[in-house]
Formats: sequence, C-alpha cells, structure tokens
Amino acid sequence: MGMEIERKFLLRNDNWRKSAVSCSLLRQAYAHFQGNPNLTFRVRLADDRAFLTLKGPVSGCSRKEFEYAIPVGDAKNLLDDFCGKDQIEKYRYRIPAGNRVWEIDEFLGRNAGLILAEIELGSPDEPFERPEWLGREVTSEFRFYNSHLLEYPYRDWKDEEKL
Repeated sequence: MGMEIERKFLLRNDNWRKSAVSCSLLRQAYAHFQGNPNLTFRVRLADDRAFLTLKGPVSGCSRKEFEYAIPVGDAKNLLDDFCGKDQIEKYRYRIPAGNRVWEIDEFLGRNAGLILAEIELGSPDEPFERPEWLGREVTSEFRFYNSHLLEYPYRDWKDEEKL
C-alpha cells in the first residue's frame, strides 16, 4: 500500500531560488470519484514523464497514494481530450535538504502568484530541516490542495485568504 506523508508551507521570501537544483514543468488535472469527494484521481505530465495517481482521504499530513507511470502520449491525450482548461500548471523546483528534498511549486495561469513548499516524510513526526525561507504551515488547509485550486483558483481569492 502506498502512503504519502507530506507537509505544505507558504514561503517567507525568494531566497529558496538560490538553492534550487532542478526545475520541471508540470501539467496535471484531477477528478473526484463519484459519491466520495475525498478520493481523487490525477493525471500528471512532468517534462518527459507521465503518471496516473489515486489519492485517498487526508488524515493529518498522511493519505494513501498509488502512482503509476504511463506513456507520455496517453497523458497528453487524457489532459487534452478529457480535462480541457481545468488543469493545474506549475514549475516544480527541487532543493535537497539533509536526507529529504523540498519541492517548491510556483503556480501558473489562474493560480499565478501562489508558491508553496512541500516536503515528503517517512512518518508524520519525522524531524526535518526548516530553511530560513520557510513560512507558515498550510498542510491542513484544504484551499491549498491542487484539486481545490482547480475549482477555486488563487486569482479569485480575497486578499485575506492569501495570508
């Protein structure tokens, strides 16, 4: 069984850019399973790789996750033919930190202006390095989930929601 243990944060400043070792363009779309909005299905195109992912309901910072590589052409067809404009596009930067890696997502399109840091952990209580550019934790705030950003994009948020 796959398990994703992930924590999300806002950023305090742009100092993280000096440490980024790679950048990928991601395009992805989500669908909820009928009758259960806590279960999601994602198609992701990441440069020259593609994946189908099933995600279960969130409990704290954990949830079941099953991810499968698929042909890039299939992912492009799924995104273009079934998802239309209801997609998330973002640049993902990777920053090594101890034995983990920070992933910084800089959103594009209707979510431009939103930048989030994520770190995947081995357990919910695993200690991790907190860089000086790391801001407030938003792990439990559903509005920062990619699947929610499709329905309520960052550009439509009120100023007080962006804090």
